Amino acid sequence: MEVISWLIVFIILIGAELATLQLVSIWFAVGALGALAASLLGAGIEIQLIIFIAVSLILLILMKPVTSRIMKKHVTKTNADSLIGQTGKVTSLINNLAGYGTVVVRGQEWTAASVDDQVVIEEGTNVVIRRISGVKLIVEAKKEE
Repeated sequence: MEVISWLIVFIILIGAELATLQLVSIWFAVGALGALAASLLGAGIEIQLIIFIAVSLILLILMKPVTSRIMKKHVTKTNADSLIGQTGKVTSLINNLAGYGTVVVRGQEWTAASVDDQVVIEEGTNVVIRRISGVKLIVEAKKEE
């Protein structure tokens, strides 16, 4: 009876993995296979549960960082994310304390703020985009080479 139960658990976990593709439930599915094998070899339910938990957790802990790195390589930056590191031109004075400033990057105008609240960046200055906060570019004046 335990063999059928582990087979059902395995099928459910594989289905969950196919539905989410997050590479989490797959490790528990492998743990269910280990418990299924233990059941076929005549191990008691306690041993089967220990094998299921141990195999699942070990694979999850060891493989999740590896698979996360592999999957992050295939992440495509959004349009906004691709702006980070790009150069833009200030179209209106950037003054964080007064709460205004705009920058044009790739022909699009964005609201902008300085990396340093104390720094005012004059109109016409070239800036480098360091990060994005909401819909506002966080920039710093580009150092001339």
